[in-house]
Amino acid sequence: MIETANAIAVKLEESAQACIPSNYSRIIGRELGLQIRDIPKLLKFTGLSSKQFMQEDTLLTAQQQIHILHNGLNLSSHADFGLRLGRRLTPSTHGAMGFLVNSSPNLYIALKAFQSYLPTRINFASINLLEDESSVTCSINFDTNLHPDILRALSETCAVIFNECAEFIVGRPVVEASLKFIHDQPNYSHSYSDYLSGSYSFSAPNLQMSIPLAICKIPNASADLENYVVAMRQCETMLAQLKSHEHSIRYQIEKMMLSHPLGELSEEDAAAALFICKRTLARRLKEEGMSFRKIRDKILSQQAINFLCHRNMSIDSIATLLNYHDSANFRRAFKRWFNMSPNDYRKQSSKESIDS
Repeated sequence: MIETANAIAVKLEESAQACIPSNYSRIIGRELGLQIRDIPKLLKFTGLSSKQFMQEDTLLTAQQQIHILHNGLNLSSHADFGLRLGRRLTPSTHGAMGFLVNSSPNLYIALKAFQSYLPTRINFASINLLEDESSVTCSINFDTNLHPDILRALSETCAVIFNECAEFIVGRPVVEASLKFIHDQPNYSHSYSDYLSGSYSFSAPNLQMSIPLAICKIPNASADLENYVVAMRQCETMLAQLKSHEHSIRYQIEKMMLSHPLGELSEEDAAAALFICKRTLARRLKEEGMSFRKIRDKILSQQAINFLCHRNMSIDSIATLLNYHDSANFRRAFKRWFNMSPNDYRKQSSKESIDS
């Protein structure tokens, strides 16, 4: 049992910023087998209501996320809770970043994707990669002071996520991998072999995973260049927004839009996710010289341009990706954005590329 939630000290300047997708915490609830009536136990010390927690668009602060993990550990009857949670966090739970990783040409590039875009999912964790002649070492750091039990659980969860990612890309268990954990060897360490393919050790200075370079360069049989490029652009957009105007309402709306299927987020849902009414959201955006529609149009127009660069993508396919159920509506919107049709824009872009 962890002593108290007050022992958790989060030393992040951004700890009050809600930017962590709440789907991770709902998965914690599913791992615990909680019913609706049990949700308040998981939300202790977070200030969240069960209704807020169950909304798909709700974003959490670092403090709230860590408190939920703390509560989950206390509620769980399984010592290997962190390992179990890692197995539940499949690539689809990581949004565009997970899609990018699974579409990567090989494991090395997938690890680079994790390194670059992890901040778009968890703002208190970072990854460093070190490559030498024979191996790639991935170090995972948590930019906050954590209770030892929480650190152990998070480390186990990350280890399982990386292990299963490696297995998917390489196409087999990566028995050559070597894991080093910061925490001391737990009394359930025999369970590690049920979740991890390679070797592992404890009481290390840093949380690390090392994989032979030759394994990292094995081609991913499931690689998809087009999907990889699309996911990369979405991740880049999210990261750019993360680094600018991080405390503005506009930023939080943009992040929500980019974390969900394009064009799907409504103004009502966005306001609910920020725990304010639609009128208050509109007023705050107006104070920033912005509106919900302008933000939506900006994101959709940028993504439309990106998709038009793929010469093999039809206008109908692009309209579908942007959540337009009628391609004629997409064409009208595009003409409003750029004063020309999508086909004319593509022709002009192609001509400019040739001329340059």
